Amino acid sequence: MNKSIKFLGLIAIIMISSLFIFSTSTISIKKTDGKNESDKNTSETYKIKALKIPLNLSFAGEPVPIEKTDIKERIDRELLVNTYWQSNGLLLFKRTHKYFPVIEPILEKNGIPNDFKYLAVIESGLQNVTSPAGAKGFWQLMKSTAKENGLEVNDNVDERYHLEKATQAACDYLKAAKKRFGSWTMAAAAYNAGNTGIARKIESQKVNTYYDLLLGDETQRYVPRMVALKEILTNPKKYGFVFDAEDLYKLEPTKLIKVDTVINDIAQFSKNLGINYKILKLHNPWLRENKLNNKSRKLYTLKIPSEN
Repeated sequence: MNKSIKFLGLIAIIMISSLFIFSTSTISIKKTDGKNESDKNTSETYKIKALKIPLNLSFAGEPVPIEKTDIKERIDRELLVNTYWQSNGLLLFKRTHKYFPVIEPILEKNGIPNDFKYLAVIESGLQNVTSPAGAKGFWQLMKSTAKENGLEVNDNVDERYHLEKATQAACDYLKAAKKRFGSWTMAAAAYNAGNTGIARKIESQKVNTYYDLLLGDETQRYVPRMVALKEILTNPKKYGFVFDAEDLYKLEPTKLIKVDTVINDIAQFSKNLGINYKILKLHNPWLRENKLNNKSRKLYTLKIPSEN
């Protein structure tokens, strides 16, 4: 009797052990089949999609010849780069809401197509930046070009940082280039490569349209980049950008004050206005030093917050 009980107990132990081993192996198989998150391929959790290129793209009223293989590939490149550089894209949406209302009326007043606002976007990202070559401001004007188009540029005052005046200077340049080369796309190319550089390319290659010229990489990408950003910034949801109106930047309301004297200490001058040096410089970045020399008693217009 005792032997039978012992024997049955042994069999029970073996069966329980077998069931445990089987269930453990089954769980292991299920985990393998179901895959842990760390084992999944990137394509199962994140997808990077090719973009369909719209057929009706244009710049400044000129259709983009997508039927040309090289043009299609250049547009595709700029659409991909600017769609999937998501952080920069969102910042551009925020900044365009702030600065396009300043730029657009000046373009319109000068008869410049509205699409040229995207030139400022590709040049500077709508920031007062300085290029390695020394171009400055939203419109990335070189010192000589700025002076030729009526801007004051010196160590004390640099109007390339004055958005309204720099936009006007850019308009003057573009109008002259359009008159010389006959199209807005060629005017845009000349803005990047210079009038002389474009004239030489036309003469050597014996063609006179932007899309037929073989240009340096930067100028070759110039108009396609504007076309791509126009498409993306006009159709945010189509390209996956999601934001609310309150996420966008806005210009702070300002009022204008006139100054026709020397300012020996801009920091003290700011305090007298009820603001500080930083605030005055943020609204007037064209003032480059802590003083305004103004020996000629020129009349300058400064912006300060309207509540002051």
